[in-house]
Amino acid sequence: MFHYYYFGIFAMLPVILFGLIVQMKMQSTYSKYAALRNTKGMTGAQMAALILRGAGITDVQIVCTNGHLSDHFDPTKKVIRLSEGVFNGTSIASVGVAAHECGHAIQHAVGYFPIRVRSAVVGITNFSSKLLYILMIASIFLNSYTFSPVIFNLAILCYAVIFFFQLVTLPVEFNASARAVAQIESAGFGEEDVRGVKKVLSAAAMTYVASAITVLWQLLLLISRSRRNN
Repeated sequence: MFHYYYFGIFAMLPVILFGLIVQMKMQSTYSKYAALRNTKGMTGAQMAALILRGAGITDVQIVCTNGHLSDHFDPTKKVIRLSEGVFNGTSIASVGVAAHECGHAIQHAVGYFPIRVRSAVVGITNFSSKLLYILMIASIFLNSYTFSPVIFNLAILCYAVIFFFQLVTLPVEFNASARAVAQIESAGFGEEDVRGVKKVLSAAAMTYVASAITVLWQLLLLISRSRRNN
């Protein structure tokens, strides 16, 4: 039954440890370059405006939002939301993060295929995530053998959908980072700036890799448990 799967939670320890290491690396790298001023003294907001202008994108706003590392591009409202530290910051990390979010805006503008696929499966992915919680609760109360295979199969399907979303997210994030680095280079920033931006964005990209690995690991464990029960 589905809830027995969680008695094997120790099997998740390797990916949990990997995820913690990746998060720590990302935080330490960001903190390092958030403390170093970029050679142009440009803020994240100015960097974003420069990139969008150069790309001929005139219908995307750049706004300041609350939170730490809450930066994101909202394609539905065509808004790049930069956290206060990035929006007003003049650090290497600030221009790197801002450039990355502009990379997503450019992806949407040019119709980058992976981001179109990801956008298309957002709805079913959110539904699958919510359904998983329902299945977890149902597995506790429905101990019948009749219901167990149904719960397992639905859970496997949900994890498969979520993993596909995580998988298609990887090229989207790596491509946005590549676009960001290219923009930093073309804007005439120094070598230290470019090197720092690469390190910050690479560390951030690894968090998406860790998420994909975690979901895949959970999916494989659930499939293994399901086969044992059959």
